Amino acid sequence: MKRIYSVLVENRSGVLAKVAGLFWRRCFNIDSLTVGETEDSAVSNMVIVSSGEERTLEQVEKQLNKKLDIIKVRTFNENQGLCRELLMVKLRYKRDNRKDIMENCQILGAKIAELGHSQMIIEMCDTPERINMFLDTLKSVSILECARTGTLAMLKISESENK
Repeated sequence: MKRIYSVLVENRSGVLAKVAGLFWRRCFNIDSLTVGETEDSAVSNMVIVSSGEERTLEQVEKQLNKKLDIIKVRTFNENQGLCRELLMVKLRYKRDNRKDIMENCQILGAKIAELGHSQMIIEMCDTPERINMFLDTLKSVSILECARTGTLAMLKISESENK
């Protein structure tokens, strides 16, 4: 089972180490971790994706709420949140496979950010599942470098909020 923790923290040095230490000391796994400032430069938002048993994931939330540097913890599953990830991949192409790569980009919503004589950099912002699907289409191509941001997530808007 996966759980997403959207954690508002004070934007100070050492806070990330404390949160990561909490996971490390209790042998909880972090599948993905992203951190960035919010609209208030004194506050950062950490999005942590963790997997494990229900009891373990509940324990993580309780431990996070005990930390002094943490302002607010929201937890939700993948169905309740809007999840996105950014991918940048540099690959080597040949004349005979360039068209196929470009078609796959168009079909899956990826964008060619830079194009050279034999290499290209592709960027894609989508769900982690679609990012994985796109990477699978590139298995036959020579991938030179690949970078992913990790999951960013936000709780979806509920129907009651739309009224």
